[in-house]
Amino acid sequence: MARLHIFDMDGTLMHGSSASLELARELDMVEEIQELEDGLIRGTLEPSGFAERVYALWVTLTEERLKAAFEGAPWLDGIREVWTEITDRGDHCAVISMSPDFFVGRLREWGVHEARSSVFPPVPFAPEAVLDLAGILVPESKVGIADELCAQYGLTRADCVAYGDSLSDAALFGVVPTSVAVNGDHYVRDLATHAYSGRDLREAFALVNQFDRE
Repeated sequence: MARLHIFDMDGTLMHGSSASLELARELDMVEEIQELEDGLIRGTLEPSGFAERVYALWVTLTEERLKAAFEGAPWLDGIREVWTEITDRGDHCAVISMSPDFFVGRLREWGVHEARSSVFPPVPFAPEAVLDLAGILVPESKVGIADELCAQYGLTRADCVAYGDSLSDAALFGVVPTSVAVNGDHYVRDLATHAYSGRDLREAFALVNQFDRE
């Protein structure tokens, strides 16, 4: 039976950072966006409110700056290799992230089969563009999207492996049989089947392979 491997992006595929912070560095707005991210982590700011406020700060974002932020992000080593191996064995892989689709969607070029994320107007933002808050994901959205992908591939939750790092991944970790905390906080480490600390996704993926062989 095939499997569906579901990856978070911020803090998981990207070591110690997020799409918002990488865009902030490119736009010289680290302090402002860090404050918003802290509010999101503490729970004092809802995902929709966070999205509204960062969208207002991203008004000067261009395709060139977006490309620079994406390419300069601290990605884990071995991402493409892991997704190639997943594909070669007949499994499926997806990224589900609360970050903006114009950033997350670029991972399709690296070989991930599905990239689902919060929907923003395309970059560069047109003056008349309006952010539809219905398209902003919340942590629980990851479970619903995982179910949609399972239906698409003829799988069930029992066929899923989740990879994540923080509280936003806890709901998904709670409904799949196998999970990997990648540089994870205590919320997901306590739920995870495996825990990995480091900078190479191949090593985290190997934990699942080793478990399969046992």
